Amino acid sequence: MNKKIHTGIAVLVAAFIASGCVSTGTFEKMQAGKNEEIKKLQQQNTDLEQQKTALEQQSAALEQKNMTTQQQVGTLEQQKAALLAASQQRQQQYDALVKGLSKEVEKGQLQVRQYQNMLAVDLAEQIFFDSGRATLKTGGKDVLKKVGEALKGYENKIIRVVGHTDNVPVAKSLQSTFPSNWELSVARATNVVRFLQDVGIPPERMVTSGRSEYDPVAPNDTPEGRQKNRRIEIMLIDKNLANEMGKSLN
Repeated sequence: MNKKIHTGIAVLVAAFIASGCVSTGTFEKMQAGKNEEIKKLQQQNTDLEQQKTALEQQSAALEQKNMTTQQQVGTLEQQKAALLAASQQRQQQYDALVKGLSKEVEKGQLQVRQYQNMLAVDLAEQIFFDSGRATLKTGGKDVLKKVGEALKGYENKIIRVVGHTDNVPVAKSLQSTFPSNWELSVARATNVVRFLQDVGIPPERMVTSGRSEYDPVAPNDTPEGRQKNRRIEIMLIDKNLANEMGKSLN
């Protein structure tokens, strides 16, 4: 039955075309046009799929970038908190050191200074040493003992002791012991370190050096200026910073 129907339709179509209602050429043009439209739609669909894929990739990249940015913000917040905590700790250490040595500060026997990553105690030379000498005076020992007791608690610090002089040459009568201010400044710093060790500060936490007249804090052209330059400087340095400073010198 179906075969008869299809055959009948084919005959009708053939008759219809033959009758001149739609020419074969026109039909082929219509069919070609439809094929072209289908091809364009397929290309549009391909383009849309590619755009979709590109947008998905961009979205994934933005998500990754956002995650990275959030991680960076988190790291910066942690660093900020660590810096704030370190700053507060340094201020507390400075306040504690000043409080512990307040009487000596008031008497002008020493001065406490604060740097970004360091604390420094400057000792007045005339209290600790006679002119051109490196032996600690009795009164200086009493003050230095109190300084040592105050420094014991800073176990996370390296203690650097530096001797300084003015630019007046060592007296000729003493040059057999100290040929120049270099030797005098080093000897004074060394004797301070040995005394602090006797007070109970571990020697591995201490470093000694002498700067002679070459790191003045005041002009050497007045007695007052020279007196300021004759000093023992005790610096408390964070161990990490001290290690970095040591590497830079190697």
